[in-house]
Amino acid sequence: MSRLKVKFTTPREVADFVNRVERYPYAMDLSRGSVVVDAKSLLGIMVLGLNQVVSLSIYADECSQLCQDIEKYIAA
Repeated sequence: MSRLKVKFTTPREVADFVNRVERYPYAMDLSRGSVVVDAKSLLGIMVLGLNQVVSLSIYADECSQLCQDIEKYIAA
């Protein structure tokens, strides 16, 4: 399992992120506080809010290609 911090500033970024992660067979969740949503759910991500750093959990051993694909959303 891998954990990353990600951030979205516009609904367009959320839609692009969902399109990218849907290509991968891994289960993924996004969470902020006690709220956990499916990382492949556009509406779920919108519930977490924009301009918030959220935690992405990827349930796979090898996900380096995915990490490269979503690199622009990874928060420092």
